Amino acid sequence: MSDKKYKIGYTTEVFDMFHIGHLNILKNARRRCDYLIVGVSTDEVVKSYKNKTPIIPFKERIAIVNELKCVDKVVPQTSMNKMEAWNVLFHGSDWQGSDIYNNMINQFSNVGVDVVFLPHTDGISSTYLSEILQKINIENFE
Repeated sequence: MSDKKYKIGYTTEVFDMFHIGHLNILKNARRRCDYLIVGVSTDEVVKSYKNKTPIIPFKERIAIVNELKCVDKVVPQTSMNKMEAWNVLFHGSDWQGSDIYNNMINQFSNVGVDVVFLPHTDGISSTYLSEILQKINIENFE
């Protein structure tokens, strides 16, 4: 991984059930740029590509991210169009090699935007936490 420093960085996430993996991505992204803009996916965007509603409402998720000292600006992510990125788009390495991001890398290379994958924190994700909560809920009603 290159240690190139960027003026403006951009990353987006759902940030549902904020956890250490989210914090690690944001802190690593901030170290790589002078100014970090973070998009928080709206409930509608999440429904459009994940076919589910986040557990934590959008207004609360964006408020949580807005309070982090490693984040300079928070914006709503109202579409999956990542072409809004400035100099660089940071994302977790768990998406590296996916068709979605391979296509994005090709599009971004045409306009001079880098895509930098940061280490994913193994063993944690909002999907994993949701599955645990569902299992606990099911076990409590059996």
